[in-house]
Amino acid sequence: MSESESGSVLTVKDLQVHYGAIHALRGISLEVPDGKVVALIGANGAGKTTTLRAITRMLRVTSGSVRFRGEELTRLQPHEIVARGLAHAPEGRGIFLNLTVRENLELGAFLRKDGDGIRSDLERSFQLFPILKERVDQVAGTLSGGEQQMLAVARSLMSRPQLLLLDEPSLGLAPQIVERIFQVLREVSQSGVSLLLVEQNAHKALQIAHQAYVLETGEVVMKGTGQELLASPEVRKAYLGE
Repeated sequence: MSESESGSVLTVKDLQVHYGAIHALRGISLEVPDGKVVALIGANGAGKTTTLRAITRMLRVTSGSVRFRGEELTRLQPHEIVARGLAHAPEGRGIFLNLTVRENLELGAFLRKDGDGIRSDLERSFQLFPILKERVDQVAGTLSGGEQQMLAVARSLMSRPQLLLLDEPSLGLAPQIVERIFQVLREVSQSGVSLLLVEQNAHKALQIAHQAYVLETGEVVMKGTGQELLASPEVRKAYLGE
């Protein structure tokens, strides 16, 4: 049975990654069901960002399999992966600071040829994040941290992804901005886009996650539904500060 037939948009099996002599990922296996939110939680250095970077071929994989709708990704280049319908909003936002908000958003759609659809998605970005419409001709480097994060999420959606990978979307943001980001992620998920979310705010991540994995030193040590992990004494003690 293929991944799409079994209901998974992404299937990662026994993923191994080395940084020189450092064994960074030690056999990571996970699945993202179609249209669902999956969270990766764990301490700094657990391998969460490395996992996302390996999936999108920003890092070389030592061994293992990454299949997106049944197609092996480890043989593709990053731009080919984007063209398949997978977008990555990296940690640190990765926006073009010297370009305007509009130019950043248009670059998110650089592989697309449907002008009407691009214009429609620009309006959708402004509905999700009204502040971006106010700032549309402003250079991205002059935006606040929260506005830059909103731009990073909106830009990644401009490629019309089937699966969106997000790395620490709430990092360093004010509480009201965090609330807005997570509200948008819920809306994006409800529109049918699958999400793989790396997030230090484990409580927020588990609240919206259908499935979640706990990583420690490059290995999956626990998995379950978001609610199961929220209720887990080990998770509450280690990651929720209780």
